[in-house]
Amino acid sequence: MEIILKKDIKGLGYRNDLVNVKPGYARNYLIPEGYAVMATTSAVKQRDETIKQVAHKAEKIKTDAETLANAIGDAKLTIPAKAGESGKIFGAVTTTQIAEALKAKGHDVDRKQISINGEVKSLGEYTAEIDLHKEVKKTINFEVIAE
Repeated sequence: MEIILKKDIKGLGYRNDLVNVKPGYARNYLIPEGYAVMATTSAVKQRDETIKQVAHKAEKIKTDAETLANAIGDAKLTIPAKAGESGKIFGAVTTTQIAEALKAKGHDVDRKQISINGEVKSLGEYTAEIDLHKEVKKTINFEVIAE
């Protein structure tokens, strides 16, 4: 079943993308939750017109995302966490902590744009990916140290 996404959905697509999904997924989840609409002829025409209108804005957003990715560069973040003697931390490092560490360095990134590769439950070095734009992704390294 073809649908038009109204919001970015990780693993499926971005806003205004025309995607094929299983009919049950569309009818029972995506459409009732307001994440998508059926790809009727009129909806596709409306989508095309919307894409034309926002094309010039999209280039500016992409440029801003590339600028932010270049500003972040190869910055290595240090995240303090309470840890036991064995090196295991109490709890886990979350995307919120990474966003706060980036903000402390002067980069304003929403925690929802950050995804951590694996679970961070012990001291050491890890990587995370920042999804700044659908064409601009930045991988950053961070180190978890004991407080």
